[in-house]
Amino acid sequence: MKKQRTQNIVRIALILGILVVLNIISIRLFGRLDLTSQKVYTLSDASKNLVGSLDDRVTVKAYFTEDLPAPYNNNRRSALDILNEYKAYAKGNLQYEFISPQGEKGEQDAQQQGIAPVQVQVVNEDKLEIKRGYLGLVMLYEDRKEVLPVVQNLSSLEYDISSALKRLTTRTKKKIGYTTGHGEADVSGMRQVYQAVSPQYDMTPVDLSKGEPVPSDIAALLVISPQNRFQDSAKYQLDQYLMRGGKVAFLLNRINANLQVRMGQPVDLGLEDMLQNYGIRVNPDLVRDAQCASVRVMQQQGSIAFESQVPFPYIPVASNFSASNPIVKDLQSVFFFFASSLDTSGASAQGLKTEVLVRSSKRSGRQTGFFLIDPLQRYTPADLAEEGIALAAMVDGTFKSFFVGKQPAAAVTKSPETRIIIVGDGDFVKDEFLGNRGNLTFFANIVDYLADDAGLITIRSKNVATPPLEQVSDGTKRFLKYANFIGPPLLIVAYGLFRWRRRVAFKRAMEAQG
Repeated sequence: MKKQRTQNIVRIALILGILVVLNIISIRLFGRLDLTSQKVYTLSDASKNLVGSLDDRVTVKAYFTEDLPAPYNNNRRSALDILNEYKAYAKGNLQYEFISPQGEKGEQDAQQQGIAPVQVQVVNEDKLEIKRGYLGLVMLYEDRKEVLPVVQNLSSLEYDISSALKRLTTRTKKKIGYTTGHGEADVSGMRQVYQAVSPQYDMTPVDLSKGEPVPSDIAALLVISPQNRFQDSAKYQLDQYLMRGGKVAFLLNRINANLQVRMGQPVDLGLEDMLQNYGIRVNPDLVRDAQCASVRVMQQQGSIAFESQVPFPYIPVASNFSASNPIVKDLQSVFFFFASSLDTSGASAQGLKTEVLVRSSKRSGRQTGFFLIDPLQRYTPADLAEEGIALAAMVDGTFKSFFVGKQPAAAVTKSPETRIIIVGDGDFVKDEFLGNRGNLTFFANIVDYLADDAGLITIRSKNVATPPLEQVSDGTKRFLKYANFIGPPLLIVAYGLFRWRRRVAFKRAMEAQG
């Protein structure tokens, strides 16, 4: 009996020891079954590399009020989980503490750190009450501080933390230029995209209408929705910036279309010949797509006027992205507004590499010539017979100057390895059209890629979202409809018949043996 008791004590001690060791290991190692296509709930390699390269300690103070009701209590759990993962890969250079602001002194401390209170509805003893809560993070590094005032969108939490860490540890920001002087989209009309990229970069206006060179410290240049023609002096500065190794994104409206007046007309930007010299062309057409957004239209039926939502093929909802390019490979959808198609066939003859980033769906087409826009127009299969029309592309390689043999003569006639990104729509980044997170992500990824800062792209593009449904023919829809309606009962009947036949056969076999 004594021996048996000793063995039991040893077994219990071993089990407890194993549990302790497993607990210690689990703090430092993470295993998670992530079934999302983009691995949304797994820390990305970019985040691991970022915290793994920290050269000094980062302290994170997490101000979370305890005992908050759902869904706010889940925010604290998610923040704790992801901070544990960051800590595991930080090699001792990231520490965190959770603080529950209580009382006047605790709340005052949180607010002084930049954490704003949020109003939370709480049901207490069958009464609805409003409670002040705190859901924010403060990150300290050397003498610098970054604040996430409210942890609200859990799908972007990794990006928010990683971008804040990057801002903390980056000594100087790169400069991103955006051209002015030709009716380009104003920053006041692009507040959302400006707020998205300005924490990482210094956004700098570059007025090309004065004919002055693009500053040499501009990491990338954006030409967004110009309305007026570029003169040769402005084109020359664009060309020479590219020849010096600069990177440029052209987001262009080739057709000036307006839904209110229901018409469109081509825009002469003066850039067409220069872009064609670089191996790419924005066609003077409008792409229409069966996979599209809807618009509100007033309709009249007798004496009654009513508003209805109708699909509008000139607002394509693109979901056909390059599977390999980090700019777009993890996007779900991007909305374009009166987009034009691209022609990249001239690039290969000049030894340039092209990659189409975004294409239309399997049922799309183009409108050319006279642009009469009717949201109530019905389109035949012949109108949507094209597949995979190029809407955005990238050209990279060594470019030849457009001004070779022209006036003014090119000071630099050939570029080093560099790249151009071109999109056949300049409106998708404007606030009035920016109703889709994918648009914002697409633009920010373009900026990161041009600035050679692709690390955050893979994090930003993570998103738990439902991609647009693939367009199928009416015949396929009817088949699926009736198959779903009739199929399950038929399967049950077939299974019943199968079981009945087996039972009859078994009974006969038993009778034959008897």
